[in-house]
Amino acid sequence: MNRPTTPELIEDVQNTVDKRHLDINQVGIKDIKHPIIVKDKSGGEQHTVASFNMYVHLPHNFKGTHMSRFVEILNENEKAISVESFEKILREMLVRLESEACDLEMTFPYFINKAAPISGVKSLLDYEVSFIGQIVNGRFLNSIKVVVPVTSLCPCSKKISEYGAHNQRSHVTVTTVTNDFVWIEDIINIVEKQASCELYGLLKRPDEKFVTERAYDNPKFVEDMVRDIAQELKAVEKIDHFVVESENFESIHNHSAYALIKGSNI
Repeated sequence: MNRPTTPELIEDVQNTVDKRHLDINQVGIKDIKHPIIVKDKSGGEQHTVASFNMYVHLPHNFKGTHMSRFVEILNENEKAISVESFEKILREMLVRLESEACDLEMTFPYFINKAAPISGVKSLLDYEVSFIGQIVNGRFLNSIKVVVPVTSLCPCSKKISEYGAHNQRSHVTVTTVTNDFVWIEDIINIVEKQASCELYGLLKRPDEKFVTERAYDNPKFVEDMVRDIAQELKAVEKIDHFVVESENFESIHNHSAYALIKGSNI
């Protein structure tokens, strides 16, 4: 049996009526990779690859959404996807997918060229960054999530031991809702200053001595970490709301220590 091949003759099943009368809060595509451009605080640009999640709200009367249109939007913006074009893409999703609400998440590696504390040797360190946006009732809401790897050293271990103290690599995740532009570097800087010690991609022996002693002189429980960072974020007027999480990958246990603080500057 020959089926029609021209668009006007092919049945659009997604546009047929659904009789279950149930709205779908989010429907779309997940984990599609696409190149993006991100400006950094030094005045340069980073060309990187982001993983996108794209969703729209689907009213109860529609059977399905047009999944291909999400991919079309990304490809049509191939040379223009950036932090600055984030809201534009969201509003384009509303129009193209005939929806009243939508969500867009893009997660990408972000690199900072860091100088080691003593030798000054430079190397790149990567951070996981996510931009999360949504439009509801015509209002654009934007948040930034940054995962910052740091060192934490246990105050209890230092106190009870005659020499040495156990430390661990920790992932501090900061999610902020902002009312103005905030540099990724500024969020990272707040976290790293409150850790027992920050991480570097490359260290010489004098640097290794410095970071080891720096962590030993600055012990932090996971509770200390989130409280100190939250205190700093509360002083940033451009941030309306924030969530600080710290997961310490314990070196003497087969589990992690974890803490979370939610805060608001409004």
